[in-house]
Amino acid sequence: MERKSGVLMHISSLNGDYSIGSFGDEAKYFIDFLKECGFGYWQVLPFCPIDTCNSPYKSTSTFGGNLYFVNLDKLFQKGLLTKNELLAQRQQNPYTCEFVRLFHTRIAVLLTASKRIKDRQKIEQFISENPYLERFCEFMALKVSNNYKPWYQWDTMEFDQNILFMWKFIQYEFFSQWSEIKKYANKSGIKIIGDIPIYVDLDSCDVWSNKELFKLDKQDIPTSVAGVPPDYFCADGQLWGNPIYDWKVMKEDNYKWWRDRINHMTGIFDGVRIDHFRGIESFWEIPAGAATAKEGKWSKGPGMELVDAIKEECGDALIIAEDLGDITPSVRKLLKKSEFPGMRVFQFAFLGDALSPHLPHNYTSNCIAYTGTHDNNTLLGYIWELSESNRKYMLEYCGHKNEDWRNGSESIIRTMFASHAGIVIMPIQDLLGYGSDTRLNIPGKPEGNWQYRITQQQLDSIDRKRFRRLNELYSRI
Repeated sequence: MERKSGVLMHISSLNGDYSIGSFGDEAKYFIDFLKECGFGYWQVLPFCPIDTCNSPYKSTSTFGGNLYFVNLDKLFQKGLLTKNELLAQRQQNPYTCEFVRLFHTRIAVLLTASKRIKDRQKIEQFISENPYLERFCEFMALKVSNNYKPWYQWDTMEFDQNILFMWKFIQYEFFSQWSEIKKYANKSGIKIIGDIPIYVDLDSCDVWSNKELFKLDKQDIPTSVAGVPPDYFCADGQLWGNPIYDWKVMKEDNYKWWRDRINHMTGIFDGVRIDHFRGIESFWEIPAGAATAKEGKWSKGPGMELVDAIKEECGDALIIAEDLGDITPSVRKLLKKSEFPGMRVFQFAFLGDALSPHLPHNYTSNCIAYTGTHDNNTLLGYIWELSESNRKYMLEYCGHKNEDWRNGSESIIRTMFASHAGIVIMPIQDLLGYGSDTRLNIPGKPEGNWQYRITQQQLDSIDRKRFRRLNELYSRI
């Protein structure tokens, strides 16, 4: 694996004028920043629509795009929005995603823009050539007709044609605008890493149109749901509630749905991270109606059969296996056989095990090393929360000479760059040296997540020359 480095920042965290990051010029500005620093990768989170807690890991579609990422300035430039309509969408707070405001205002302005399309042929053709998007648009139109109730409670199968076309328009703009951003990134020498949540939501187009692929009863209710056992993040485990795949049925058509998913993802990204990779070997299956994830059990997954299907479809794309959590010898064996690089997280390195694979001196070249993920605290927040003895040991390990530990993240970052890991990736908050108030997500906590945004002024405060020099020193350019 080539030695490279990158930055983890979701599209939603980009700066901009309209309550959330989008596929506007700000994305290109960020790509210019990455190039100037000598980074080779930009890692993002899932692009699919978000749930009621604003999480992209529980979505109405694994193929559809998040409507909030459609850039409004580009619609204005096409004459699809007026100046006043654009001004009405301007944000009140540039430091956070204004999800409540977006929920109440954004879809209305996109409907207005869609009604001004004079030639619909291009849009209709794009959707007809992408059957999963076509089905998703129909699903969303039906959801509107049924007052956004889950599909298993729908009363009508009729929908407004204007609403259907609005969703087609949104998906066309989403993927057209993203294609422009990705081309700009690739031309600048930056590769984009996407993210595949292993599970889908029950109330999704994926389940609605493929019920036979999931463990549902005759009333279309899951017989068991997904989650993880008690771990570092949560003493009760995490009860995600997603329906479980019926792997026996999926095997009958050689995992076609998964093959199509990988094809879709590697078509819009240069590589993808498979979230909760260990669930391919075995997964935590929780009885429907259980109070906590503690009541679950391990069930056997498809293993190498699915991995082979993924490898056949991904071509030269980078596939990252998220091998965190309760990792058994069987999971390690599957990962080794897959040849996918696994993940290492610095914040897991000092939990008492001297043989921890997360300690930088134990990194292999075939791994992706992170200072932290979207589920972790920031580096500064992590250092703050360490016990005094652990903090002292960790800073000594990283060669931090200054008695003031508050700038210890600089020594950690240098240690990561110097490590043997093939690719080193840092959340944007760690480049800025920000604290836990800028944390993106706290697993198991439903409210207040996914809101962090950067401003251009903050981005410009990062010392580009410093990071370029680190990339040069440690042969990551």
